[in-house]
Amino acid sequence: MTATEPPDAERPVAGGEPSDARCPATASEPPIRDSPPSARGLLTRVLRRNARAVAASFALLAVWQLSEAMVPVVAGRLIDHAVVTGSAGALLAWGSLLAVVFASLMFFFRYGALIAYRIDQMESHRIRTEIARHVLRPLGARTGRLPGATLSLATADADGVGTLAQSAGYTFASAAAVAASGVVLLRIDVVVGLTVLLGVPLVLLLTQSVTPAISRRSRDQRGRIADTSAAAADLVRGLRVIKGLGAEDEAAARYRRRSQVAKTAGIRVAGSQALLKAVSTALSGLFLAGVALLAGTRALEHAISIGDLIAIVGLTQFYAGPIQTLGQVGALVADGHASASRIAAFLRTPPLLTAGTAHPTLTTPTLTTPPRTTPPRTTPTLTLEKVSAGALHDFSLISRPGELLCLAVDDPAATTDLLRLLSGEIPAQDVAGDVRLEGTAINELSVAARGERLLVNPHHSDLLAGTLRGNLDPDTRHDDAHLTRILGVVAAHDIMRLHDSGLDQPVTARGGTYSGGQRQRIALARALTADPPILVLDHPTSAVDAMTEQRIALGLRAARHRSGSRTTWIVTTSPALLAQADRVAYVTAGRVTGTGTHRELLSRPDYADLVLR
Repeated sequence: MTATEPPDAERPVAGGEPSDARCPATASEPPIRDSPPSARGLLTRVLRRNARAVAASFALLAVWQLSEAMVPVVAGRLIDHAVVTGSAGALLAWGSLLAVVFASLMFFFRYGALIAYRIDQMESHRIRTEIARHVLRPLGARTGRLPGATLSLATADADGVGTLAQSAGYTFASAAAVAASGVVLLRIDVVVGLTVLLGVPLVLLLTQSVTPAISRRSRDQRGRIADTSAAAADLVRGLRVIKGLGAEDEAAARYRRRSQVAKTAGIRVAGSQALLKAVSTALSGLFLAGVALLAGTRALEHAISIGDLIAIVGLTQFYAGPIQTLGQVGALVADGHASASRIAAFLRTPPLLTAGTAHPTLTTPTLTTPPRTTPPRTTPTLTLEKVSAGALHDFSLISRPGELLCLAVDDPAATTDLLRLLSGEIPAQDVAGDVRLEGTAINELSVAARGERLLVNPHHSDLLAGTLRGNLDPDTRHDDAHLTRILGVVAAHDIMRLHDSGLDQPVTARGGTYSGGQRQRIALARALTADPPILVLDHPTSAVDAMTEQRIALGLRAARHRSGSRTTWIVTTSPALLAQADRVAYVTAGRVTGTGTHRELLSRPDYADLVLR
């Protein structure tokens, strides 16, 4: 971890974590259709799903290029058939044709370029959407990328692939224009025509000689820019922590070093691209000058007319554009391939959560059912028997229906692995023992079924940009009175008074305008608003003062355990919360080594040392 990152900055980017938001009963894992296995597969798919648009763009741009090529040809014919002969009729006819060619040139370029630009924007949008869907799907994405690096994929890399898709029409049109113009030159003069048709491929071959270097540098630059973007995003994300540590200078220095590396890579790529353009311009310029000289010689020999000379010189000038476009294809493909490689690798990342397909009928109240006035027939149960996973070793714990159970854990790693286990983040093959939720193996339940029954609220919970109401009740299922009551349960009435808008007060991304204690209470209120049958909390009062902590402890019991229809697990060492528990499980060395009330366990010196220090 660097000084530019907050303590939780290295958590994998993952979507749909049951720790932050509850899955609705109707949620299901959307299939990832046509997921590209490689960069080539991604680029092939891009061209395939844009085939009609690329074909239309190619057709329109090809007519544009051919119209542009025909300008000097028609002008040459006008010289030969109207100016030289002095024919007014021929002047009118060829002049009208020249006007039609110019009109065609403008019309077809406008709509061809519009379609090409639309391909670029639509494909970039589709890829950004696919990246977001991969991250936000209920099972999430198991990737070690920092948020900034993922953002770079959805911006710079998605744009790189979109630009490549846009250029397809221009490339095909340029190739068609070069071939068609070569045929026209052959009809004007065989010697000049053959010179052009044989010389253009040679110029392109020589131009491509510098493409491999650009390809390597482009991949390097994209990677370094992604790293710098990630550092910048996570620097802003951890700004509060950095200021608290007084590490602003060190954070700025580290970012400056990363940015310097990206700048150097960018300059190298710019130099390579400038070299490519210089080589392309020089070779095509020398070649076309030679063609013009050859045409002049043929005119002096009376092998071609003055009009033919004008047509040939004009076509050689026209050739400069298509040759340059074709000469840069290699570098463009290399850049797009580098972007596609990173995107395809990200889209292949496995799910963060493990889940089955079982969705048994819920026997306890859910979010979509109104509160019951009488206890349900059964109450939620969560059972762990001889579980070993990560820092957990032979961990056994059976919750009693409707109890408030606290877990005093001496090892933070054991807490982390317990929460990951209940969230489904640990693959089933890495878990020994039995974990059951209401009698069903937890890894056999679908994400939606698990979300209906269980909510794991982590120690670090993010707030979303929007309003306080939107963060507490994203599905707008509760009225103001209910939300105000929940805020009272978590001793958060002071947050309501921060802004005249009350529940509609604005919330910045990650809740940056709130203190750590306020963010923690809002996250706790969100979990209580969801009202899951089983709620697991991780140190929910670690950022508040002792008096507030006592009020929250009393509020939690009153809110969750009046009717006995709800079960709550709280991982904590807070005496205030432990004193409210029906039972406390003392966890040492990754296993439960004692249970009882808080008062009973205080007779153990090691427990007392843990919770009273």
